[in-house]
Amino acid sequence: MNLLDLLVAPAFAQATTAPAAPPPGLFGGGLLGLLPLVAVFAVMYFLMIRPQMKRAKEHRVMIDKLARGDEVLTNGGIAGTITELGEHFVTVEVADNVRIRVQKGSVANVLPKGTLKAA
Repeated sequence: MNLLDLLVAPAFAQATTAPAAPPPGLFGGGLLGLLPLVAVFAVMYFLMIRPQMKRAKEHRVMIDKLARGDEVLTNGGIAGTITELGEHFVTVEVADNVRIRVQKGSVANVLPKGTLKAA
């Protein structure tokens, strides 16, 4: 007998038998086994993928409707008025005679008219 046997019970191997067959049930096998996987994908689609696609579509529509004189807020937090529109870039006037060029995709929001004058 070992001193360690007093603290930890020894483990003995058991005789093996033939593997048991899985119990028949609702998700026992066949195509019903894929049902939980399909359900998880459906939940992920409606809770994560679909809302993101909707937001991206709304952003594209907003970018396409930009016009000169619109007051915008960029992703970097810069607010200004659009003075020039290009195919990929817009020029935003942030103060008198201070203009910056940003990508169209970086425009986060179009602000209501008069927002910048009120601030």
